Amino acid sequence: MPSASRSAARIIASHGELQLAYPENAKGIGSVIGRIDSPDLIAGVRVQPFSVYPDDRGYFLEVQRIGQGLAAAFPPERSQVSAAMNYRGTIKAFHYHLHQTDCWTPVSGLFQVVLADLRAGSPTFGLRNTLYLGPMRPWQVLIPPGVAHGYKIAGDQDALLVYMTDQFYNPKDEGRLPWDDPSINYDWETQKK
Repeated sequence: MPSASRSAARIIASHGELQLAYPENAKGIGSVIGRIDSPDLIAGVRVQPFSVYPDDRGYFLEVQRIGQGLAAAFPPERSQVSAAMNYRGTIKAFHYHLHQTDCWTPVSGLFQVVLADLRAGSPTFGLRNTLYLGPMRPWQVLIPPGVAHGYKIAGDQDALLVYMTDQFYNPKDEGRLPWDDPSINYDWETQKK
């Protein structure tokens, strides 16, 4: 059940039929996603485990095979692979796109991933998801246009995110909201004290 009000939604951005609006959420973290088939996932968001192959030298993982997995539909001629190194305690939030789809692979460290549905016409408008991803839960996350996304690095080590996008980076497609945006109203504090 979406947690935000649709009444008199203030518009953030739009393109064609996609209209993004500020939700009106009570303070909280939304639904914590602990299963890849969770019924609480935001519409269009998909998660999938990936394999990690450890041995006495370290580990190996496949980030993406072109034409397979969550990013199977990404066009090879305009897709981009990027990486973001993050220091422990860092919060990077919130971004959204009108066109671009992201596929995130947390490869080291512990990520508290936060998603918020800004799509005014979505059945999950305003819903927030929290996913704890890293070595104990090696999942990829597909994030569609109109879903705000960000993360906090939890734990005591730095973290590396490798992500693939279905379009080359275009700063005109990227919108930003502050990490403490009052409409998303995400509670970044440690929940299990």
